[in-house]
Amino acid sequence: HFAHVYTCAWLMAVPPAYADLGKSAKDIFNKGYGFGLVKLDVKTKSSSGVEFKTSGSSNVDTSKVTGTLETKYKWAEYGLTFTEKWTTENTLGTEVCVEDQITKGLKLTFETTFSPNTGKKSGKVKTAYKREYLNAGVDVDLDFAGPTIHGAAVAGYEGWLAGYQMTFDTAKSKMTKSNFAVGYKTGDFQLHTNVNDGSEFGGSIYQKVNDDLETAVNLAWTAGNNSTSFGIAAKYQLDSSASISAKVNNASLVGVGYTQTLRPGMKLTLSALVDGKNINAGGHKLGLGLELEA
Repeated sequence: HFAHVYTCAWLMAVPPAYADLGKSAKDIFNKGYGFGLVKLDVKTKSSSGVEFKTSGSSNVDTSKVTGTLETKYKWAEYGLTFTEKWTTENTLGTEVCVEDQITKGLKLTFETTFSPNTGKKSGKVKTAYKREYLNAGVDVDLDFAGPTIHGAAVAGYEGWLAGYQMTFDTAKSKMTKSNFAVGYKTGDFQLHTNVNDGSEFGGSIYQKVNDDLETAVNLAWTAGNNSTSFGIAAKYQLDSSASISAKVNNASLVGVGYTQTLRPGMKLTLSALVDGKNINAGGHKLGLGLELEA
């Protein structure tokens, strides 16, 4: 029992990756919606342990259909994960990950993509290291002109989080991205603020009001621009199998989503986006999503 409590405490002390800062608020704004799309997602697992993920979507406005097929196999004994991905854009991707083998908390990923139509190839090497109070990573995009280096680190202590993210283009010897973030996180409350390239400012607040209701607020503005974007969102769990989501922003765009678990492994999502300024003019968007898992 003591070992279990200690392990949980250690995991809680590991801060999130930079990209996951403010994730709870982002999820309230993004999950449960699919405006203008008809989507189908299918997840299955073979008896040998290979995971298959098939995803397809049709854009209602353009009638364009896109799809992906992904296979994943985990070799737990050696901490290896092999992933193959194919898209209807005729792009092939391969990813190999090694985790917790060289040292505890270190994850190495080798990623390649190939487009047979154009012959274009790309490669990326990712490193991620997480431990108590620290989550850091360095990614390198391999390019003949010169690699692009992406770096990020997040430090956390007693709920407080501070992070930095950068991108350096070696071909141009220039820093192309420099972002800072500060936040505070507890079990039912999260505050996140960020500054991108010294000119874009943003912030979000997430609160779990009770077991059924979650709320989020976000805002953003750009230096030298008087316009500020602002939005509020909420998710309410109607019962164990159904939830409703709603959001509105200062541009009078109102989004509503309804998610229903039809049976274990089958989830239906209905969503609608309404332009409050032009209710009679049309242009509103509907969405339908179906997730199957076996």
